[in-house]
Amino acid sequence: MLARKAGAGVIAVRRAGAMHALDTINHFFGISGMYTVGSIYWNIGLGMNPGDVKNDTEGVRTMQALGENMAWILKKIESG
Repeated sequence: MLARKAGAGVIAVRRAGAMHALDTINHFFGISGMYTVGSIYWNIGLGMNPGDVKNDTEGVRTMQALGENMAWILKKIESG
């Protein structure tokens, strides 16, 4: 059902556990035959309270690049 679809794990955390969660999500994409889309760094945003991630400038830049990469690969998949 998910084969040849694109996916990107995105994690918002306060502190620890982000890498394990991101890795687990990406493993799911792999065993589902999906294309895993990456960015310029790990797809992680840091913050303690709701809305704090907006202040994580590196995380915001990473998500912007991820969105651009996702749009690019979706266009490529569609034009097949």
